[in-house]
Amino acid sequence: MTLFEHLREFQARLFRAVLGIIAGSIVAWIFYDQILDIVRAPFDLVVQSAEAQGKTVVLAINGVTEAFTVQLKIVMVSGLVLSLPIWLYQLWRFLAPGLKGNEKKWAYGFVAAATPLFLFGAWVAYQSMTQLLEVFLGFTPENVANIININEYLTFIIQILVFFGIGMLIPLIFVMLNFAGLLRSGTLVRNWRWLLIGCLTFAAVATPTPDPITMLLVATPFLGVVIVAVGITALNDLRRRRRDKRLGLGEWADDEVSALEEPVVDPSDLRPSPLDDDLL
Repeated sequence: MTLFEHLREFQARLFRAVLGIIAGSIVAWIFYDQILDIVRAPFDLVVQSAEAQGKTVVLAINGVTEAFTVQLKIVMVSGLVLSLPIWLYQLWRFLAPGLKGNEKKWAYGFVAAATPLFLFGAWVAYQSMTQLLEVFLGFTPENVANIININEYLTFIIQILVFFGIGMLIPLIFVMLNFAGLLRSGTLVRNWRWLLIGCLTFAAVATPTPDPITMLLVATPFLGVVIVAVGITALNDLRRRRRDKRLGLGEWADDEVSALEEPVVDPSDLRPSPLDDDLL
């Protein structure tokens, strides 16, 4: 494809992705009240717990236009989530235009795996949102009311949900690199310590609580997804080795092939020939 054809392809993919986001946003606008109740649920639990302890925690709106801004933000983010399969598929098809016929199925597999993984990570974050809020709001001094701006609360919860969702996509990247032949399962197995440290570090950053039990509970689903990804890469490597053996490929190591391809030179061939003397 020429540069102009790439730009035209990008324009078409972007237009379809935007149409999907707009359609998802329209659906979110219709069900805005239900979505707002879901977003507020973790905070309402914190309010009930604070009232039982004699503390004041309030979710407030400041400004005339902030209510509209909040609704617009919720609708846009919900539209992005609802249209996730659409724009993710368009993105993948634009980034991988040179795949072979059988490899084009990866686009469908990528979308089919990325969507539930991202939603699962967001669900894990949502389930732990109440504990996170209790930890942060627990630093409020006595006899001090904690008035939280709803815009700041939305920004906080969106960042946490997106952070967890993207974290769940990292093992999928391992699988895609393995299918592309750029990463072997043996490499992942040999570096299992770094994978474990990475999962624990990610859980520690995602749940800034001093409780190690909570950190381990958050790290468990991430570690489980990584183990499943390593298992898939191992099965794919096994399938690839069986295919190469059936086709007669991969029977020699790289150094052995190089040795076989190097011509054997007889020392007698290095002696000057009579023709060289005549030329001189």
